[in-house]
Amino acid sequence: MLGEFDLIARYFAPLAASAPGAFGLSNDAAVLDPAPGYSVVVTTDAMVAGVHFLPDDPANLVARKLLRVNLSDLAAMGARARAYVLDLALPPNLDEAWVAAFVDGLRADQDEFGITLLGGDTVKTPGALTLALTAFGEVPTGTALTRTGARAGDDIYVSGSIGDGALGLKALRGEIVGLTETARAALADRYHLPRPRLALGQALAARGLATAALDISDGLVADLGHVATGSGLAAEVEAQAVPLSTAARAALTADPGLREVVLGGGDDYELLFAAPPDTVAAIAALAEDVALPLTRIGAMAAGTGVRVLDEAGAPIPLAKAGWSHF
Repeated sequence: MLGEFDLIARYFAPLAASAPGAFGLSNDAAVLDPAPGYSVVVTTDAMVAGVHFLPDDPANLVARKLLRVNLSDLAAMGARARAYVLDLALPPNLDEAWVAAFVDGLRADQDEFGITLLGGDTVKTPGALTLALTAFGEVPTGTALTRTGARAGDDIYVSGSIGDGALGLKALRGEIVGLTETARAALADRYHLPRPRLALGQALAARGLATAALDISDGLVADLGHVATGSGLAAEVEAQAVPLSTAARAALTADPGLREVVLGGGDDYELLFAAPPDTVAAIAALAEDVALPLTRIGAMAAGTGVRVLDEAGAPIPLAKAGWSHF
């Protein structure tokens, strides 16, 4: 492995070349100016080998997931992505080829999402590979989406499909029997590469349609619980309405017991939002505009907590509502 400063010069400085405020990574800090009339949105996430990704996951995919989970947080507030800083704690058994592949992944997603590196830190650790990324976005002042404004009677929507990421992890571990290779690959792809819904988040903020929003990272039920608690309400989810991909349906056919994984497994990185019932037509138009399915899965109501209901309207007991580190 190269020394710290040679590593930065060879691999990371080129990622910051388009940002004048990064100063070629030659300073201890960077400068980021928001556009006039905009507020800065900041988010950070850490990933640890063996906890947030499999130790043998390809380095380029690890990099892209690290960036994308942060972009998903920006999307949940309606922000446009601007820049990021990166911290790496590298174990001694990691070689330069891994770093090169990791940087290739970052470069690919910088190009896709129009974001640039501003700086960070690189250290050695005797423990597991540990990565942390802080992303900066901007949103027109006063329009940022939050998770605390839902009202009783609001409909609950989710983007895309739910459960693919969590099922993808199980598929990679060989824990789902009977999947076709096509279904397994589709689920694994959703686990490795989240789809941050930036265009949707920005459109929701610009059009004023959502009363509350967040991204689903820890599980549908757990994250909806944050909206319910923050808004002082209850939430009811119709289990049969939760949108599933073809691959997820195949997994549930192979093992119906995986329904709880779909509802609480996490790693979805879809947006969940509440909207008044009179916005149905506007949300249908929005779905067309962003070319993304938006599915009503339930409603906010007076009370507390989250209830998941079956086809007959009876509550479905869940042993685990979502992912928790502690």
